[in-house]
Amino acid sequence: MPPISAAAALQICVLLSALPAQYFISQWYGTDSAQRIQMTERLIIASWSSFTKSYVSLDAWADRLKLWLSKTRTCLSVGLLILHFRNWYYGEKKTKSGNNEAETHSYFAESTHVHSPKPEYIRFSVGQVIVHKRFGYLGVIVGWDVKANTPEDRLQHKHPPAKQDLKNTPHYRILINKANGFGKSTAYIPEEEITIIMGLEVHHPDMKAYFSGYDGSKYIMQPWLKKIYPHD
Repeated sequence: MPPISAAAALQICVLLSALPAQYFISQWYGTDSAQRIQMTERLIIASWSSFTKSYVSLDAWADRLKLWLSKTRTCLSVGLLILHFRNWYYGEKKTKSGNNEAETHSYFAESTHVHSPKPEYIRFSVGQVIVHKRFGYLGVIVGWDVKANTPEDRLQHKHPPAKQDLKNTPHYRILINKANGFGKSTAYIPEEEITIIMGLEVHHPDMKAYFSGYDGSKYIMQPWLKKIYPHD
């Protein structure tokens, strides 16, 4: 069977469309043969004219292209607007969250500013193993402040009037040995409540985040922690 060209296919479609057209014409315009032929010709010519104007005319395609470009520009503008709003919203949220975290982590010897020079009255160093004099738990120092750095309401609770002078003494952040079962994993305590001990290791889930090893006398700080406490 020889291949059908595009022109032949179009002619077949036109002829096939004429058959239902003739049926409807005979129903609405009578049964006169000449009249049906005339109406069929008019319908075919009108359909062909409409088809060429809609799908063959360059002007029609130009109009479609303009409409598509217009819709694309509108969608693009809306998309960019949504993107800008999303970036602004999450950027603001992240900034605020970051500020809150910075404020939170500036307490309890968690500040990331470099502790240099180290005052002579700071007796202990990051990495040293301690024992709490009163409660007896084992721990390791991961940070210190020259004086208590906590929210004011907690400061008043932790240091009653009889011990108000302690808030102006060095305070240390401690990772508490897991085996002691003390009920909490960290502590922030004044210098007078701890004493140094050697030869004992501390077990805590966060040890590797702060230290790379133990030399028998103290733990070796990770590089990021050593930058904060260069003299310890």
